[in-house]
Amino acid sequence: MGRREDFYKIMRHEQPDNLILDLGGNPLSTMEGMSANKLLDYLGYKPESDQYPEFGKTRRIDQRIRDFLDIDTVSVGTILTPYDSLYQQVSKKEYIDEWGIKRTFDGMYWDNVHSPLKGTTIDDLKNYRWPNPDSIDFKLLESYKEQAKNYYENTDYIICGEHPVYGIFELGCWMCGFDDYLMKLIVDPDYIKYFSEKVIDYQRAITEIYYREVGPYIHFTSSGDDFATQNSMFMSVDMFDENIKPYLKERVSYTKQFTDAYFLHHSCGSVHDLIPSLIDCSVDILNPIQPTNELMKPKRLKDDFGKDIVFHGGLDTQSVLPFGNDKSIGEAVSELIQQMNIDGGYIFAAAHNIQEDVPPENVISMFKWARKLGKKK
Repeated sequence: MGRREDFYKIMRHEQPDNLILDLGGNPLSTMEGMSANKLLDYLGYKPESDQYPEFGKTRRIDQRIRDFLDIDTVSVGTILTPYDSLYQQVSKKEYIDEWGIKRTFDGMYWDNVHSPLKGTTIDDLKNYRWPNPDSIDFKLLESYKEQAKNYYENTDYIICGEHPVYGIFELGCWMCGFDDYLMKLIVDPDYIKYFSEKVIDYQRAITEIYYREVGPYIHFTSSGDDFATQNSMFMSVDMFDENIKPYLKERVSYTKQFTDAYFLHHSCGSVHDLIPSLIDCSVDILNPIQPTNELMKPKRLKDDFGKDIVFHGGLDTQSVLPFGNDKSIGEAVSELIQQMNIDGGYIFAAAHNIQEDVPPENVISMFKWARKLGKKK
């Protein structure tokens, strides 16, 4: 039984021979900052580049790490940036992205320092310079296609085509500012509708261009849009279903017109009560399991929704991975797998991207235990 057979069994909610292990198989399961370089150095290898990619661009996991940890996944693609847009490189540590959002580098992350639509009206939206999807770099897209095709035909990796566009909710929060956008959800529904229609039009155009190329060579794809904080949601389920769900549902449906790949959606935070809505949107895989929240405890999620959606991730990145040791990590991995790896429906990964505060030996422990404990009894 190979990796891909196990992946498809997991997606059919059947018990795999070997649990699928993901590190860097999508942009929400990778290693941030210099954490990958620290791991390479720990293993005795020369580290990768010390350059931090721009926001939304994912640094690939080094093949030497993937081989050492026996990882089952790879990813291709990234957020696409049209030439005809507001994109502007200001300096090495500052740029304006294709949507007009200004970001500065703080030494670890790209911070949003200017929201171009804050305080605007619907008339301002009508005059705004939206990115032109027809002006993307088609040579870059062709390179993603060839990379995916090579993985598909010459390896047994499970391949993710990373999402080429941002989510509507997060774009609204970034472009308007969280306070302004959330207030507009209540007091200015016409503004929200106009904004969302502009974004979904862009998403459709990019989706067709992107997945016509990489779609035949991937096993799953991703999207990211954070609908909750660690302890609660940004909005009620009713407000989500009215203002966000129709566009996510359309995006998933439109994506599946161009690829047979499964659809993974990422949302940080306590999204337990939104999961039925995500299932109705035809989301196949939910990332992450944020285990520090009571509603998001792995066993509860498996009991409540395990027959209807596949879960991804779940090993705590806030305390277990940064501060644990081989024994405590092994215990946490064992508990997680016992609760989640029942009749398939689960892919192993950390609860989110691994940060620089996680010791390299703890990354090794996590995957060593997962590989050992994830074998079919």
